[in-house]
Parts: sequence; C-alpha cells; structure tokens
Amino acid sequence: MVMVDKNSLALISVNDPELMISKPQALTAATGMDALTHAVEALVTPGAYDVTKKLSIGAIELIKEYLPRAVANGHDIEAREGMVNAIFLGGMSFNNAGLGYVHSMAHQLGAVYNLPHGVCCAMLLPVIERENTKCVPEAFCNVAKALGLHVEGKSDEECADYAIAEIEKLSETVGIPKKLTELGIEEKDFDFEYLSKNALIDACAPGNPFMPTLEETIEFYKELF
Repeated sequence: MVMVDKNSLALISVNDPELMISKPQALTAATGMDALTHAVEALVTPGAYDVTKKLSIGAIELIKEYLPRAVANGHDIEAREGMVNAIFLGGMSFNNAGLGYVHSMAHQLGAVYNLPHGVCCAMLLPVIERENTKCVPEAFCNVAKALGLHVEGKSDEECADYAIAEIEKLSETVGIPKKLTELGIEEKDFDFEYLSKNALIDACAPGNPFMPTLEETIEFYKELF
C-alpha cells in the first residue's frame, strides 16, 4: 500500500505559506495531524537520536500552537507559516529517524477505504501511542512537554497519559472524526484481517517501539468503531 524509493525524494521543496491560504479547513486539519504523527512517531521510534528528537520536539511545539489557528482561519498567515515550518521540521525528523505503526495501519486504511491519509493517522495516533507508552513511557515526557503540558515532578507513565489525552484533545479541536462510522464505514463491512496482514508488512512497521501481532492489529482497528 506504500512505495518507498530514494528516487521518489524531492530535490527541492517550496514551503510558501501563501500557497496554502485557500486550503479547506478539513484538509488543513488532516495534513496538520499527519504532520503531528510524523513528529510523534519519529520522536518515540528506536531510530531517533539527538538531532531528530530536537526536530520532532520543535515540530510538535509549532503544531500545538498554530494548527488550531490555521484551521479556524485559513487566512492567518502567521499560523500558516508556523505550520509550514512544523511540516518541514517533522519531515526532516522522520526521513532520518523513521516512522511507526500508526503509518503502517493508516496506509492500509486510507488505500482500501479511500480516506484522507491525515484523518487515518489522526484516528490511529492515540490508539497506537497508548500502546507505545507501555514500552517507552520516558519518550512521551518529551511529547507532553512539547505539547505545552506542565509535567514537572510527574512519573514517566503520568507524562505519557497526559500526552495521549492532549493529542486526543487537539484532534477533537480541529474536527477530526473519532469513529469510522462517522465516515460511512460500518464494522460489519470492514476487512480486519486483510488490512491487518498488510499493516504487518508495511515499510513503516519495523520503526515502531514494539511489533504487534496480527490479533493485536485487528483489535487496534476495532478501536476505531
């Protein structure tokens, strides 16, 4: 469901916020949450290192500040510029550190059911990261701080819980659906096994802090209903 090749990488990118002023609210929200997913996954992956961690943290900070503004008012050029910078920082981070199982599952979901990639990522992000907190709770202290939460004196586990809750809050603020039924997809029609088998062999799967089983992946998809 995803193709990876060094020849597909752009030599030049044009990051001009004025080109994004006319983006609809839903597209702004979806692409913004995809950028957040890039940054969070690149921050907690085993492939992360000091430079990529700083890039991810910077991206998360900008997204928390500017995404709600960009969604609320597409002509807010300061918010658009903030999001352009966030997307760029997150892109540099994940292109060096890697991604994780949110993208593995989102690739299948979007391709099979013709859903916006960013919406798929946003819906799956808290589901998978909640599981990842059990493996690397300390990594989510950085996520929590980047999201502007005051977690001084809190345990790693508490930081992780606060971070996931804040991600869910941000997703709701920008209007991301919580359940697939809101997008016209019924559980009885969902091909859990097909999507899950493909998620397990997705190029992004090895970057996750833990490797889920087929049964676990099916349960993750079920959380979207």
